Amino acid sequence: MKILGIDYGRAKVGLALADDNVKLAYPLSVLRFKEISDLEEKIKAVVEKEEIEKVVIGLPEGVFRREIEDFGACLKRELNIPVVFWDETLTTKEAQALSIEARIKRKKRKALEDAYAASIILESYLESKG
Repeated sequence: MKILGIDYGRAKVGLALADDNVKLAYPLSVLRFKEISDLEEKIKAVVEKEEIEKVVIGLPEGVFRREIEDFGACLKRELNIPVVFWDETLTTKEAQALSIEARIKRKKRKALEDAYAASIILESYLESKG
């Protein structure tokens, strides 16, 4: 089953892909948007192109949590596939540290930081499933 990982932000969203048989996630892209409807259309296009069967969305603590839960509920209705929320605590910091350790140049690292965070969220989810 192909799974899409999402690290949601108010201006940009990181995407990652995984196959739950392989248990390895990799960064896909970062989507920038102004309107939530634009973002939903972009994600729908990725889901169709990549034949995604499940979405895993990183869920933080705090006030931003409700906004992400609402976004996930909209995606679930729009895509008609399972949408799962997964703890994203410290994934951005972990993504930054890993990309620095891998010696990825700063410009590229900043451009894909959210996609790296999405891959960490997705890998954490996959690892929990055994």
